[in-house]
Amino acid sequence: MLHRGHENAEGGHGGDQDVPMAWFYAEYIADELLRTGDLMPPASVEFRAGRDALALTVFLSDTGGELSGIRVVSQLETWLSLTAYDQPWQDWVRERVACLAADADARGVPSPDLALAEAAWRWLEETELLAPDLDAVPDGAGAVGEDEGPKVWTPAWQLGLPLGHLAIHLF
Repeated sequence: MLHRGHENAEGGHGGDQDVPMAWFYAEYIADELLRTGDLMPPASVEFRAGRDALALTVFLSDTGGELSGIRVVSQLETWLSLTAYDQPWQDWVRERVACLAADADARGVPSPDLALAEAAWRWLEETELLAPDLDAVPDGAGAVGEDEGPKVWTPAWQLGLPLGHLAIHLF
């Protein structure tokens, strides 16, 4: 995390701010992966769900604090395994966020990176998107188009996570 401030008239530092570079870098990686995959229009809410899910995966998987120095290609397998369909991704996110929050509390130092990650996770959990019901059984009437058929309200992370996983595959 970078520390940014300016000197005041007395020569001391005032207005100091910590810049959440780890979160910004994770978001940048996620954005680039999704844009490269060309799965959704970048202005869509589905794109945001995918970007936030991927950014959380990238940010929270950086256990060594080396995010800005990583090579994306070397991490793809890790991110693929974390975002796989059969993995309890949401439980992993909750545990990692809680662990990082406890660590920040113990140090007595707020983390702007963690604050942005928590905000993204809240949005992914609390926002529901209308999506095709993939569990619906077709009535035998023939193929159903994307805009047809039953739809269900789905937490944003449940839509964003597979988009992020697919974007990693396409990279």
